[in-house]
Amino acid sequence: MKQNRLFLLIAVLLGVGLWTYGTFFALPRPPHRRPVGATSPGNRRVEKTDAEWRGLLTWAQYRVMRDRGTEWPNSSPLTNEHRQGTYVCAGCRNPLFASHTKFESGTGWPSFYAPIVPNAIYTEPDGNRTEVRCSVCDAHLGHVFEDGPEPTGLRYCMNGVALAFVPTR
Repeated sequence: MKQNRLFLLIAVLLGVGLWTYGTFFALPRPPHRRPVGATSPGNRRVEKTDAEWRGLLTWAQYRVMRDRGTEWPNSSPLTNEHRQGTYVCAGCRNPLFASHTKFESGTGWPSFYAPIVPNAIYTEPDGNRTEVRCSVCDAHLGHVFEDGPEPTGLRYCMNGVALAFVPTR
């Protein structure tokens, strides 16, 4: 009986250890390669070293924007932001979405039906989803799905930590 309990304890501790390792020390994904021909508004580019990004972004922002992580649903105050203004990239201040394109998706993340200009963002395959990236600094912003409202039918489901809100004066 004691051996069974000891085995169970070791199995649980090993499982927790592996989960912790995978959550906090995940192996880095392959380096991101910007798609050929991707442009940004005014062909603006912001390129920084990994150390510079770590110094500029909070831990949560770095985890989402540079390591392609996801924040917890309903964890961002921007999910409930209803003022008029512009949502910009938290890393480079590239204008991404206008507040009039924001809608309540019920998902727990700020959602929009269209970018502010077509080349403010670019997309690329991410398994069975489509990843959305900032066209200026290549930050991971979230994903786009085809279940949004008219006029586009798209739902740009963004991580709030990847955005900053600039209210209209």
